Amino acid sequence: MDNKEEKLNQRIVLIPIDFSNYSIQACEFGLNYAREKGARVVLMHAFMTPFVPTAISLGESFIYQSSKDSYAIMLMMEKAKADLDSFSELVENKMNDGSWPHLEYTVVLRDGLPEEEIIDYCKQHKPLLVVMGTRGKDQKDLDLIGSVTAEVIDRSKTPVFAIPENTPLKNFSDIKRLAFGTSFDHQDILAADVLFKMFESFDVAFYLFHVTSKPETWDEVKLGEIKAYFEKLHPSIIIQYDIIDEKDFTLNLESFIRNNEIDVISMTTHKRNIFYRIFNSSMARKMLFHTDTPLLILYS
Repeated sequence: MDNKEEKLNQRIVLIPIDFSNYSIQACEFGLNYAREKGARVVLMHAFMTPFVPTAISLGESFIYQSSKDSYAIMLMMEKAKADLDSFSELVENKMNDGSWPHLEYTVVLRDGLPEEEIIDYCKQHKPLLVVMGTRGKDQKDLDLIGSVTAEVIDRSKTPVFAIPENTPLKNFSDIKRLAFGTSFDHQDILAADVLFKMFESFDVAFYLFHVTSKPETWDEVKLGEIKAYFEKLHPSIIIQYDIIDEKDFTLNLESFIRNNEIDVISMTTHKRNIFYRIFNSSMARKMLFHTDTPLLILYS
């Protein structure tokens, strides 16, 4: 399918892959979501080659790329293509044996920084959702999704679903309890409305939570007002709310997730949001990126 045709069909679910086990988890979830939305799937692998142009002018001198470098780059590209073919074969096998839904999908291979290629693709084709796999909380010695997913979450205007390897979720219908963090910003209200509409066909209980360093009665009043507003707007949904103390934030959020059996945490990304500060702190980022609770990030 050429680029012109891809642009005409905007109902796309983008699944970046790196051939890991958590890529397989993301692929299954993304395919199931695409089936529910009647969308097409794009599997993308991006890799960076140490490319040096054949001749770069530096004043009166030139740097030439050696034939050895060219050969090494060729081997890298061949390996990437072979890995992508193997992954496609795995997808086909799971579709054929009924493990995964049988859907149309396109395979895309790009040479470049993964985060830049993912963001560029989102700008061009505006997918419904980007589904990215992450390592689980037991992989503490690894950098998890680290920079790639964090960069996509921070810069993409497309919703991003970051799904850990060990989560039991296979599709949106498995999500029974979803928590949405709000700092009472107007953009949060708009994003929450998008979230409720996204799950309106599913049986999901919603939890609003607010993080503050000085819990006050007024915070509960505002949460109650937001709850009443959305319950009136969406009569079928059930909403509860809670306040999380920013002190010992990691432990308090973990306790909130465990006590309420939260399946997914959702938030927005606008820079003024308190969560932008909290979730980008080293402690909170480590906790969130080393958890088995998926994240659904909405662009505000």
